[in-house]
Amino acid sequence: MRRIPNFVLLRAFESAARLGSFAAAAAELSLTPSAISHQIKELEDVFRKPLFYRRHRRVDLTAEGARFADSLTRVLNALEASCSEVSLAPAGQVLSLYCAPSFAAKWLGPRLGAFTQRHPDIAIRLTTAAEPLDLIRAREVDIAISYGMAVQRTGIAVSPLGKESIVPLCAPSVVANKRNARKLISEFNLIESQLSRVTWRDWFAMNGITAAPKVNQSFDRAALAISAAVDGLGIALESTRFAEKELARGELIELGAREFPRVARETHFFSVRTEEQEIPKIQIFRNWLMSCLNLI
Repeated sequence: MRRIPNFVLLRAFESAARLGSFAAAAAELSLTPSAISHQIKELEDVFRKPLFYRRHRRVDLTAEGARFADSLTRVLNALEASCSEVSLAPAGQVLSLYCAPSFAAKWLGPRLGAFTQRHPDIAIRLTTAAEPLDLIRAREVDIAISYGMAVQRTGIAVSPLGKESIVPLCAPSVVANKRNARKLISEFNLIESQLSRVTWRDWFAMNGITAAPKVNQSFDRAALAISAAVDGLGIALESTRFAEKELARGELIELGAREFPRVARETHFFSVRTEEQEIPKIQIFRNWLMSCLNLI
C-alpha cells in the first residue's frame, strides 16, 4: 500500500505554494481560507514539520516546503498530461516516440510542427536517450529511432534511415586564407563526437594522413559538437544531416569538399513492434518520416 497523504491536502498545498497565498488558493479551489489553512496544517502534521512560514497577509515556503512543492508540481504536471492523453477526442491518438537526442534536436524536432499541422489528430509524445531501446520490454513506446545500432530481436522490425554523409565541418573563420585543407586538418584543433561511428583516427587513415589527430574537444552529443564548430572552437567530423541549417546559413562549411571523399554510413534506425506495423498512426508517421528523408 502506498504511503501518500490525502490528495485533497496535496492539492491545497500545491495551490497555496504556487500562488503564494492561502486566500488565493481558497479562491482557486472554491474553499474558504480557513479550510485551506486547516488542510495545510493537517499535511504538516503528517510530515511532522512546517511547510510554510506564516507572515502578515502572506505565506512563504520553508526549505522543506519548497523542495516538496517542486517535486509535487512535476508529479502533478505528469498526471495532468496523462489525463489529457486519456481524455483526447475519440479521433485523437497519442504516438509515443523514443529518439536519439541529436536526431531529435537537429532534425526531427524542427519538422514536427509540419507533421502535427498535417495530422492534428495525432499527439506526439517525445522522449530522448542515447541507448537503443528494446520495444518488447518498453511497451509504452510505439516507435524508436536509435543511433549507431538498434535492438535486433524477434518481434521488432528495424529499418535504416538512409546513409548520412560524415564530413569535416568548421566555421568559415577557421579557414580564412588557409588554402591547404589537408594541412589545416593535421594541425588545427579537432572536435570529436564520442558516439560517432566514424572517428577522426578512422578518417585520417581513410585519407592517408599519417599525423596523429589533434583532438582537443570531445562531446557526447553531435548537436554539441556542431555548436562548438559554429563557435570556431575546431573542426567537427559530423553528419551533414545534422548540420543542414548551419550549412545553409553559412555558419559552417564543409572543409576540403573537393579534396576529401565523403564518408557515407547508415547511422540511424527506425524500430517498431512487428505486430503493430499496420496501426494507422504508426504507418502515417513512418511514411511521413521516410518521405522527409527521401527514402520513398
